[in-house]
Amino acid sequence: MYLFPAIDLRNGQVVRLQQGDFDRQTTYAHDPVEQAAAFAEAGVTWLHLVDLDGAKSGQMNHVSIIEKICALGQLKVEVGGGVRNEAVIDRLLSVGVDRVILGTAALTQWDWFESLMGHDKYRDHLVLGLDARNQQVAIGGWQNELDVSTIQIAQRVSDWPLAAIEYTDITADGMLRGPNLEATRQLAESTNVPVIASGGVGSLGDLSALRELPIEGAIIGRAIYDGTFTISEAIAVFE
Repeated sequence: MYLFPAIDLRNGQVVRLQQGDFDRQTTYAHDPVEQAAAFAEAGVTWLHLVDLDGAKSGQMNHVSIIEKICALGQLKVEVGGGVRNEAVIDRLLSVGVDRVILGTAALTQWDWFESLMGHDKYRDHLVLGLDARNQQVAIGGWQNELDVSTIQIAQRVSDWPLAAIEYTDITADGMLRGPNLEATRQLAESTNVPVIASGGVGSLGDLSALRELPIEGAIIGRAIYDGTFTISEAIAVFE
C-alpha cells in the first residue's frame, strides 16, 4: 500500500479546504516545490497534486509548478483539478506526471471518457476521481451533485484499464474525524479497479484501519500539515 501526501494548489500556494468549501481555507506553505521536495526527503513514493483553481474554473492553472515538481525526479506524481480534455492530459504526461485524475469531465462526458480507454498511451495512466457526499457523486469542485452513486460508477468501469479510482468522502475531507471506512470498503469490493481512499485521516489509528481494507493506498493532507503525525510515522504504520 502507498501513502499519497496531498498538495492542494490555490493561487500558487499549498492550502487545505474543509469539506471542499473554498471559504474555509488554510494556507500551509508558499512554495509547493519545496513542500514536494520535503515529502520526497521523508521517503514517500507518490505525491497527490490538486489544482483547486482548475477544479473550480475548469482550466488548469498550475502546470508550471507541476512541471517543476516532476523535474525533482524523486516522486511519482498524480494530478487532478481542471483536466477537461486530451490536450491537458497529454501536456501533463509530457512534463512527467505519472497519473492524471479525471473527475467532472469523465462523469459529464462519459462517451469521451470511455473512448480514452482505447488509447494505449493512456492505459494505466488515468485515474477516475469519485468525490461523494453521502455516497452521491459530486462534480465541479464539489459544487454540484449527480443522481448516481459511487458504487454504480465503480461497477461500470470495473474492467476498464484505469490506474485507480480515487474515492473522496467530502463530508470527511479536511475534518480529521476519521475516514468513512464502510463506504470505502463497499466501493473497493464493488470493482476490479484499485481504489485509493481520501478524506478524514486524522490519526495513525485511521491509517491502521485503512490498511485492513482492500485498497491501493490513502491520501493524507491536513493531519500532516497540522503536525498530528509525521510522514515517517505514517509510512511505518501504512506501508
